Order: sequence, then structure tokens, then C-alpha cells
Amino acid sequence: MSKNYAIKMMLLDDDPLMLKLVSRQLENLGFAAPTAHTNGHRALAAIAEAGGTVNLILMDLNMPDMDGIEFVRLLVEQQYAGSLILVSGEDERMLAAAATLVRARGINLLGQLRKPISNKALAALLETWAPPRLQLPAATKTIYSVNELAAAIANNQLINHYQPKVALDDGHVVGVEALVRWRHPFDGMVFPDQFIGLAESNGLIDELTRVVLSQALAQTRTWRDAGLALRVAVNLSMDNLTEVEFANFVSEQASLAGVVATDIVLEVTESRLMSDVRTPLDVLTRLRLKRFCLSIDDFGTGNSSLVQLRDIPFDQLKIDRSFVHGACTDETRRAIFNGSLHLARQLGMEVVAEGVEDRADWDFLRLSGCDLAQGYFIARPMHAAELPAWMVGWEERRADLTSRPSAGRLAIALH
Repeated sequence: MSKNYAIKMMLLDDDPLMLKLVSRQLENLGFAAPTAHTNGHRALAAIAEAGGTVNLILMDLNMPDMDGIEFVRLLVEQQYAGSLILVSGEDERMLAAAATLVRARGINLLGQLRKPISNKALAALLETWAPPRLQLPAATKTIYSVNELAAAIANNQLINHYQPKVALDDGHVVGVEALVRWRHPFDGMVFPDQFIGLAESNGLIDELTRVVLSQALAQTRTWRDAGLALRVAVNLSMDNLTEVEFANFVSEQASLAGVVATDIVLEVTESRLMSDVRTPLDVLTRLRLKRFCLSIDDFGTGNSSLVQLRDIPFDQLKIDRSFVHGACTDETRRAIFNGSLHLARQLGMEVVAEGVEDRADWDFLRLSGCDLAQGYFIARPMHAAELPAWMVGWEERRADLTSRPSAGRLAIALH
């Protein structure tokens, strides 16, 4: 880093010696000398006086006058637009909880550092940070109207992309998940987080789901005719399950497409509580009787996941990415992952780990005994036409990925 960027940093710690040490470390890394405060109230006053020119704050979490959690809350009230690094001697779970809160409040958190701060760890965090002069304006997401989405559905602008799922024991591709995209005539590819909620709150989710299901069934048959046996997963909204005829609709559509029920996985996430569970339970039980696979998606993040497991005949459980990625080095995530895996095993369910982002995740999962994996480390969602070429490349990776993990990787996975 260069002082030419005129980056303004602030240190907040009740220990004057720590302030001197970190200030020297920053100067050795090429930054201008930071301002330093031992009191949260004084630091907030200084930030207000600086008029939004403080770019980065390195903050101790545990201080006697004002702790870091209160400081962050007041920082948000001042509309602080810079970045933050948490510094503490607290345990990992406390640091992780504080980090989650900082991000939830909308502050850009570069990461956490444990005391005493090593030069290497500090430098590594700052390497990931783009100084203000290099930062590009954040892209704003377009807000679409109900009429625009209705027109998109009617004009065949929705298209499925497919993300592979592979077996962890030998790496073979067992299926894909259909993930809908909106091919907007002016904005290009629009992702579902910008329109699924709109569809659910405005009575369009049934039409949208019918489009996704129809495309997925047709593609399943196309792959099957080409000799490619894949189970295709389709996401269902809880709103789809409020009509008792939905089970018959799904069954009829599969039959018309020439697809057997066992080739289709229906993934259900309960993102909110249902006022009346009788109809959803009716629909899902009948779908299971028709031999469709039922998968409980994002397990551990819904309103009543354990109640769902008790009442609904799911035969597959997908462990949410927040408990998968980094579980090899995070004790809390690993404990939740292992608990979920054990619960699924007790219930005789197949287990899918989603959010597999790197080799460490992959090696950890192979050692855990999990069944299937899905995530960017394996493949990003792709157009159906891209899948054959991806499978050729995946075959070249399989041998290395399914060999016994090296001693180093084994140590990481079991950490």
C-alpha cells in the first residue's frame, strides 16, 4: 500500500501499548500514521468531526467504557461508510458472533484479528481491501414491477440453469438443481433474489413454478434420451403447497413429459411460518406417495426445521451452506454440521452439503461420510447445453478429488 492514497485510519483500544504497537505495524506496511483513541465516545466524536473521511477502523471488542458492540451500533447511527476490522482476545465464537452482527448492520467488515496481532495476519487482511480511491460505486439492483415479471413469464423470458450435485465417495455426477434466471431484454441475466419474493407476494409464484417445472421435466427427458441419467431438483415455494391439486399437477406434468417420479427431487424451504399446515402436509405426503423425492432445503435456517422432519416424509436433507463452508476450521459450524448429518442418518435420509466453495470443504465432507456435494468448487449453475462439456472436464478432476486426502489436507479437514 502507498501513502499516496491518503487513507485515514483510526485505532480504538483501551490499551495504550496496543495502540502504539498496531500504529507502528501499519506504518511499516506503508500507511500514514492512524489516529488513536482509548475511549469509544471520543472516537465517535472524532469520526463525526472528520466528516466521513475515516476509511478504516481497527477496533477492540472488549473495552470498559464502551464495548465494541455498542460502538458499532452508534457507528451505524452516524452513517459510517468506511470499513472495520475487529480485534480481540475473546474466543472464536464471540468474535464470530460480533462479526455476524457487524455485517448485519451493513458495515463492511474486512475480518477479525486475535491479539497479539501478527504482521502477516494484518497485512493479509489489508491486501483484500480496496482503498477508497480504487473502490467502484456499488451496483444498485433494479426493482422490477409485478407487471414486468408477469410479462416475463408470459413471454418465455425465464430460463433454467442447472448446478451439478456429485457423490462424495467417487465423484460421479448424480443430478442437478434447476435454478431459474430471467433473461431481461435490457438488463441481461437477472438472478432469482430480484424476483422470487416479488412473485410470492403478488400471486405469481404458481405460474413461475409451472414454467420452471415444465422446463426441468423436458430437460430431464432430453438428458435421459441421450443416455444421461440425472435426478433433477426443482425448488418449491410454500405458496405452491396451498392448493391441494398441486400434487396431481406435478404428477400429470411428469407423466406428459415421459419422466418417472424418482428422477425428480422437490426441494422445499420453509422461510416463514404457515398459518395452516394441513394443506402443505397433504400435498407433500401425496407427492411422496407418488414416489417423488422430497428434500428439505437449507436445513437449520427455517422457522421449524425439526417440526418439518417430524411431520413430513422427507427422504433427503440439504445442509445449508452457512454450516458447510469453513466447517473444517470453525468448531461451531462443524458441530452443527455433524449434528445435522447424524440426525439425518438416524432418520435414514440422504444428505446433501451445499455451499462447497474450496478443496478444504471438499476434503472435510469426504471424511465426514456425507453423501452428496454441491457448490462453486464443483461447478457454478450453467445452461443445459454447457453440461456435457463440463462433465468432460469434471472427469479429469475426479481422480485427484476422490483419492485419499494428503496428510496436510487431512489435518485441515479434521482441525
